Amino acid sequence: MSAERSLPTDGADVAALAAHLRPVILKLSRHLRREAQRVGMSALDAQLLGVIKTAPGLGVSGLAEIEQMSRPAMSAHVKRLEAEGWLMRQSGAPDADRRRVSLVISPKGLQALGAVRRSRNDWLAARLSGLTEAERRQMEAALPSLQRLVEVKA
Repeated sequence: MSAERSLPTDGADVAALAAHLRPVILKLSRHLRREAQRVGMSALDAQLLGVIKTAPGLGVSGLAEIEQMSRPAMSAHVKRLEAEGWLMRQSGAPDADRRRVSLVISPKGLQALGAVRRSRNDWLAARLSGLTEAERRQMEAALPSLQRLVEVKA
């Protein structure tokens, strides 16, 4: 974004702020997706494995609901992740519903997900190191607001 462009300073012009912020976030997201691909994993693969890592035992239906995908589409993704060796299915306990299958990230999946995270962090760190200390402080100060932005339910 050029220095000449003025951003809204009061809360009145939210649409203008959104128009300035959207392309920056999209470009940043594109770069981070590419980092996953450099490691040999799609951004969706990394996203799904990340969700399963934080919620082990989640089923296909639960994962589909979290990711707002249809169950058949999610089932196809899960089969692909399983074929890559990044994901395992575990049956429930003997006294539980045996139809219930839990998804668990495999050691190979943990390794691949770690490689994606390192690659993304390295990319971001390299870009951040090119900013001035004042710019890095501004980025750090914006983190709570950005976090709230993604947590707000529409």
